[in-house]
Amino acid sequence: MALKKNESINEVGSESLSGKKAKAVFGANEKEKKVLTTFSLEPSFKEDLEEVFEDLGLGWSAGVRFALKEFLKKYGSN
Repeated sequence: MALKKNESINEVGSESLSGKKAKAVFGANEKEKKVLTTFSLEPSFKEDLEEVFEDLGLGWSAGVRFALKEFLKKYGSN
């Protein structure tokens, strides 16, 4: 005898917290899609930047985004 899958139970509790966060970040409601950008740094310079970002309470990628936004605010109108 085959068991039927109960859809109502699976719909409510099947999505994990990380799955919900991923949908929020990469969901269809996004105005623009994210762009993956790569660049190279000297290891010692990267370590210095990581320390600055850590002092600000930011991780690496958030710190880079913050620095780029601040640069754009300061020099974007020139």
